[in-house]
Amino acid sequence: MAVPKRKHSNARTGSRRAHDYKTPRQLHFCRQCSTAVPTHVVCPNCGHYMGRKVVETES
Repeated sequence: MAVPKRKHSNARTGSRRAHDYKTPRQLHFCRQCSTAVPTHVVCPNCGHYMGRKVVETES
């Protein structure tokens, strides 16, 4: 089995990971107020999550 003889330097590791960028978060639209919200997150505008009122908001 092949095993590295020496540790890769930080520069080499960084250049290898240079293409591993983060993808933007997926957005969906709230059923109640039609605000764009990331998936699996309570709507900050109306406080609904999956069709239920979860958080009281000041509106």
